[in-house]
Amino acid sequence: MSDERTEKATPKRRAKARSDGQVSKSQDLSSSVTLLVGLYVLFMYMPFIFDRFKTISITIFTDLNPDLITKANIWAFLGKYINEIFVILMPIMAVMVAAGIAINYYQVGPLFSMKAIQPDPSKLSPSKMIMGFKKFFQLKSFVEFLKSLLKLIIISGVGFSVIDKHKYELIALLGAEAEPGMVVLGQITIELITQICIVLLILGIIDKKYQDYEYEKSIKMTKHEIKDERKNAEGDPKIKRHIRKAQMQFAMQRMAGAIPTADVIIANPTHYAVALRYDTSKAPAPQVVAKGVDYVAFKIREIAEANNIPVVENPPLARTLYKIVPLDGMVPAELYVAVAEVLAFVYRTSKGKRK
Repeated sequence: MSDERTEKATPKRRAKARSDGQVSKSQDLSSSVTLLVGLYVLFMYMPFIFDRFKTISITIFTDLNPDLITKANIWAFLGKYINEIFVILMPIMAVMVAAGIAINYYQVGPLFSMKAIQPDPSKLSPSKMIMGFKKFFQLKSFVEFLKSLLKLIIISGVGFSVIDKHKYELIALLGAEAEPGMVVLGQITIELITQICIVLLILGIIDKKYQDYEYEKSIKMTKHEIKDERKNAEGDPKIKRHIRKAQMQFAMQRMAGAIPTADVIIANPTHYAVALRYDTSKAPAPQVVAKGVDYVAFKIREIAEANNIPVVENPPLARTLYKIVPLDGMVPAELYVAVAEVLAFVYRTSKGKRK
């Protein structure tokens, strides 16, 4: 059927989809890369974080005098420690934000589209809401549900395997001191998060391929749409024919006035006709004042015969003059001899003598 989207999107269609914010992007890939980068920075930054939190904890639970805290200064007191925590976590957050921007730039390139975030009131219409409700039962929604379910199962499996691997260490923490226990627990947590992030990264790469496939599918065009786009780019064939016809009529009217001033018509018996005028007061070489093929050539010969302009049949010369000499252009030097022979022949005959 003509309304089936079977054709690859044209560059214009791709540009329009991109300007509308419609691009191929995997959110799973972005999340996994951001988490992995954040985890790496956290691991490298851990000694500093541990020392700062240790200092803050000692200050709060050991050196702080509760009698100095009042309702008036409680927020100033808390603000100092909140600011301290923010300073500690700021580098990690900054690196994660930069990683998120970088991975999104890698996926979609430079793009800023207001249309993608503008509210669309038409979506609140009953018909649009019914269509949106129907999307819940489409294949794409089912695939997204399966993806989420599969991701949950895989992550749960990874988490269970890590905990099962360290179950005896976790049991041993029940009677351990706080500081070494926190170290072991932190190591297990980092291992757990690392493996989950690696799994998410693999799933994100697979999801990116799937999103590319879905994107190409969503921007496919029908043959009718491609035909309309080509028509809009090149112009309506009917209008173009009308313009060509008008141009031909204008050129014919212009040449019709110049043909009676020609000295000779060099023609092919049926296809080509070229009218030459040699007037040294206007040009140093013979000029082409009219030329044409088929119907136009016939009209040139007709006007020439009505004005007693001699017609000389020389097919090779007629074709060459038509192809290489523009209208009102002068004959090039390499054709001087051939044209001179024709003009000499015309001038020698009584029929070719001009007043």
